[in-house]
Amino acid sequence: MRRLFLPVLVAVLLAGCASSLNPAAPLAADYLVQYSKTGNFEDVRDDLKLAIQGRGLVVDHTSHVHNMLERTGKDLGLTKVIYKDADAYSFCSATVSRTMMEADAHNVVFCPFTITVYTPVTEPNKVYVAYRRPPLIGSEASKAALKAVHDLLDGIAREAIGQ
Repeated sequence: MRRLFLPVLVAVLLAGCASSLNPAAPLAADYLVQYSKTGNFEDVRDDLKLAIQGRGLVVDHTSHVHNMLERTGKDLGLTKVIYKDADAYSFCSATVSRTMMEADAHNVVFCPFTITVYTPVTEPNKVYVAYRRPPLIGSEASKAALKAVHDLLDGIAREAIGQ
């Protein structure tokens, strides 16, 4: 009986440690907001840029994700094609960003805002528009400001796909 006790105890302790070191992955709904429509990538991409600019915002940076993966894949010997096309647009809103950071200086990590538009190679006629959902954290003012960020991103994404 004594011989069995120690291995069982070690197994229980290791299982407990492993579960605390590897928490369950968050659900996509916790950190991702994604919309899609059947259509042409270029049209949805242009609609996304217009939705951003229509709110008086300026795209600070465009990441051509598909092009980067194609270029680096060749250098790494990786040939799997993931996207037919994919871009990410980064931007800020002076008003929304300032309110968010006045509420909590640490909220700077949520800026710039980024929205992606992409067509997976496995779904060549489907275009996705997605963004990371800002977590509603901190003080009530911080939560309200982060909710305003979410509302801004959601409105832009919905407009881009015609919702």
